[in-house]
Amino acid sequence: MTAAGEKRLAVIVTGASSGIGREIAKVAAREGGPVVLIARSGDALADAAQDVRRAGGEPFVLALDLAGPDGAAEVERFLATQGLACSVLVNNAGYGLLGPAATLPRDDQLGIIDLNVRALVDLTLRVLPDMMERRAGGVINLASVAGFLPGPYMAVYYASKAFVRAFSEALWQEVRGTGITVTCVAPGPVATKFFARAGAGRARLFRFLPKVTAEMVAEYAWRGFRHGRRMVVPGVTATLSAFSASHLPRVLTLPILARLQRGPRTREL
Repeated sequence: MTAAGEKRLAVIVTGASSGIGREIAKVAAREGGPVVLIARSGDALADAAQDVRRAGGEPFVLALDLAGPDGAAEVERFLATQGLACSVLVNNAGYGLLGPAATLPRDDQLGIIDLNVRALVDLTLRVLPDMMERRAGGVINLASVAGFLPGPYMAVYYASKAFVRAFSEALWQEVRGTGITVTCVAPGPVATKFFARAGAGRARLFRFLPKVTAEMVAEYAWRGFRHGRRMVVPGVTATLSAFSASHLPRVLTLPILARLQRGPRTREL
């Protein structure tokens, strides 16, 4: 029981209606307590809430587009009205687009930055001060092996994940010894709806690379976070991809990646 006026600590998961976010919410729910599920689709969130309840957690649902200018502030208001504070923030919401940067819709590309970068940073900066005061809690940021190198034909998406990686690793160092953990999770291709939204299914790279399950990524992410890990790269393929991206020269990797990610209707500019 909590004292009158005392806030209950909750795990907050963005992009929780499907895929990795939904699976991480289920893993977190095993520890009991409130789990706040945030995504755009209210119907899908209702299904995710049932999963959380079955796993032993207490779900709270917020249907919200975090890419909007007041998204993070709305999350803060929701927590206040529910008497909740953040114990663990899982920044999972994000999307990408396949195609030449010069021809993809500008607003859609800026939306990648709004969601993958700005919303992630805004939410993190809103919850960190309270965690620092309590000397407990943490943040799990979903990056990607795409964050280890530039990605022709998905330029903004790859750049957004490079930002998430750099931001997360810097924060991990800043909060060392405070009781707080910041973990960056960098999976390779995952069998989720991401590829349909990105239009990436037509790229040879994503047709041939093996995909891991969202369940596997969630287990790796939560376990790594609980062990205080700075970086979690789930699976052998992702680990090899991250290592290669970090060590091979760009003059070699850039044209290869461009060829593999160029869809059948995409041409060099």
